[in-house]
Amino acid sequence: MTLPQGANATVLSGKQNQLCRLTKSLYGLKQVSKQWYEKLTSFLHNINFSQSKTYSPLFIKNLNKSIIFRLIYVDDIILVGDEMTSISNVKAALNAAFKIKDLGQLRYFLGLEIVRPYEGIHIC
Repeated sequence: MTLPQGANATVLSGKQNQLCRLTKSLYGLKQVSKQWYEKLTSFLHNINFSQSKTYSPLFIKNLNKSIIFRLIYVDDIILVGDEMTSISNVKAALNAAFKIKDLGQLRYFLGLEIVRPYEGIHIC
């Protein structure tokens, strides 16, 4: 990495362990998605989610009376469960760690349209 234009190289040259702060995201680099996935996976294991042995993007958390499923695709996350308070607790923990954006009810995911009429769920 080189110093950005306008940085005073003589001030930094005598100091060790100095670094430059990146002012733009690293999207597009091959290792970014791997690092993000490892950090998120580690976090989910810390809050007692277990990873599916047959489908690695799927995480499951069994609680006393409820269950929560979490599906990850790049930086999109689907959170499904049968108890809203448990889901809210997981969302709060995620927000504290990663500053997430809750988009509400699932409508579209990976080219699929999800419609929730009065009875059931329709996926188109």
